[in-house]
Amino acid sequence: MEVAAGKPGEAALPPRRTFGRKIDGRGARIGEVGGANERADFWGHCVRRRHLNELTDALQSILNWGAVYAPIAPRLGRAIAVSGARRVVDLCSGGGGPWPWLRRSIEAQNGAALEICLTDKYPNVGAFERARAASGGAIGYCAESVDAARVPAKLSGLRTMFTSVHHFRPEEVVAMLQDAANRRQGIAMFDTATRHPLTIALTCVVPVAALLVTPFLRPFRWPRIFWTYVIPVIPLALWIDGIVSCLRAYSPAELREMTVRISAPGYTWEIGEESGIRGLLPVTYLVGYPT
Repeated sequence: MEVAAGKPGEAALPPRRTFGRKIDGRGARIGEVGGANERADFWGHCVRRRHLNELTDALQSILNWGAVYAPIAPRLGRAIAVSGARRVVDLCSGGGGPWPWLRRSIEAQNGAALEICLTDKYPNVGAFERARAASGGAIGYCAESVDAARVPAKLSGLRTMFTSVHHFRPEEVVAMLQDAANRRQGIAMFDTATRHPLTIALTCVVPVAALLVTPFLRPFRWPRIFWTYVIPVIPLALWIDGIVSCLRAYSPAELREMTVRISAPGYTWEIGEESGIRGLLPVTYLVGYPT
């Protein structure tokens, strides 16, 4: 489906729901204040990132265990082939994304090796290193902070984003799409969070899944065991985050409205929902690439 470029002011962006808040959305940057305040902000930031990494590691293991993104592999493989990309730049990678198994699936589909580069605004380097080691170096990463709306020119390739787009406001999503279009790079966003009642109900499974996968997470850490089984903060946080994510999720119609605002001649957009495994957890997708 080819979507004509819209002009500023032609269509209003969909109003943003106010359920929840981005974990990293406070807007402050380390170094904005000096002296003791700057040091306190730095250490507070480190503690928050450590706790967030525990959550993203658990969430990523649950998503990979359930193979929730398996239905989108053929569509993503086609987009990579049509765009001629030999590298995928994964944005907001968190705990590493689905790439340990998804890379092999797409390589088998396209019959060509695929380079993966994991990125994040706050890179979880430990998780990225584990992904690189497990893939024999096929999955790499950028240790520098990468803004999804201003990806460095050196990171060329089709951009992907999994389970993250609902964290951003409409104008931020538009900025990400426009940046990809400006650089003539493909972009593919996928999200299992939807406002379907069944999807919201299925978030109740997440705490149970966290209890099941935690003993297998590596590296083994006693604090993770404590906050999962003794005081179950991690399962509870994942459950609450799942509900909030569903309430904040974008529908295909809302994503389509955003693409109308993009100035991208010769760009093809595919937007919709892919049926989930056994009819559960449909995956919302937005895929764009130059043609």
